[in-house]
Amino acid sequence: MAHGKAMAGVPLLPTTVVGSYPVPEWMERLKTDYYRGRMSLAQLTDVHEMAIKAALRDQELAGIDIVSDGELRRDNDIDYFLARTPGIRLAETSKDFYFDYYDATLPAPLPGSFDAPPLRLADDYAFTASQTSAPIKFSFTGPFSLSRRVRDEAYRDDRELVRALARMLNAEARALAERGATLLQIDEPFLAGYPDQVVTAIEAINVVTEGVDVTWALHVCYGNRYARPLWEGHYDFLFPAVLDTTVDQLVLEFARKGQEDLPVVRKFGWDRDLGLGVLDVKSAEVETPDLVANRIRNALELVPADRLVVNPDCGLRNLTGAVARAKLAAMVEGTAAVRRELGPATDGTSTPITESLAQGA
Repeated sequence: MAHGKAMAGVPLLPTTVVGSYPVPEWMERLKTDYYRGRMSLAQLTDVHEMAIKAALRDQELAGIDIVSDGELRRDNDIDYFLARTPGIRLAETSKDFYFDYYDATLPAPLPGSFDAPPLRLADDYAFTASQTSAPIKFSFTGPFSLSRRVRDEAYRDDRELVRALARMLNAEARALAERGATLLQIDEPFLAGYPDQVVTAIEAINVVTEGVDVTWALHVCYGNRYARPLWEGHYDFLFPAVLDTTVDQLVLEFARKGQEDLPVVRKFGWDRDLGLGVLDVKSAEVETPDLVANRIRNALELVPADRLVVNPDCGLRNLTGAVARAKLAAMVEGTAAVRRELGPATDGTSTPITESLAQGA
């Protein structure tokens, strides 16, 4: 668990996002132009930074309590990390469309240690922190999901690749904490497709978090590529293995699937924070504040208010900007209604997660 001074003004039932934010069509065209050799890296960097500033502003205007950079430097959930991983060989570095996955191969084992974190995620965090005074959630894809997109020619056992990627991400997490990050989220979007591998994934997550004194969140969904789930199922596959993970919060999708998995979370004894998905990011229909409020009320029957964080099911990347803004506004309004029902004291009450967050800017 992390330690740190509470942030004044962060309420009970804090609102946040899972990570990604919509990529406007003009930005899709420019990013694709870069991969087709029609745009420089310096120009692309300017585009990314402008988009991140806009995403932060959108979240602040919506009233989101804990913001993210929108993951707008990343083409998808994998390539940004693998392209920077030492020893990864890419068959092609051009793309027909920026969102496509690279074809990645690992011909030799990863380094056992790193003189400097190769992904340079701390620099990304530092830019975001320079642009907002709000608390920041910084997310990155976990070692198990990264391993699923690598053609492994280096290790006899796939578990060795997962652990090696975890050691690299631990170096990144240490650097992020040194730069002031206080809330880090590990995303495992592929895990639901490999429920028999959950023990391997959890062991690797504990390698990522080892020795890094921040608040840790783990996000597990059923996939969100092109706004479609890749798998279906229930979250009981996470248990009991996930009880051994050294994270402070589970961030799960409930809006699209319904809340029948909420009793599963309680049944197995999850006693830490729960990130409650209240917005279906695979639908362009905007939830009403009343619907959001009802989803929170239902969860409060099973999870104490001081352990509940309110967020969308998954990243917002596949929505239009207008729909994402409307959904976030509804989420904030619905959450505010429940706070009022819980009493005036909740306006400034900190939760266990917010007590452990220090100002990241």
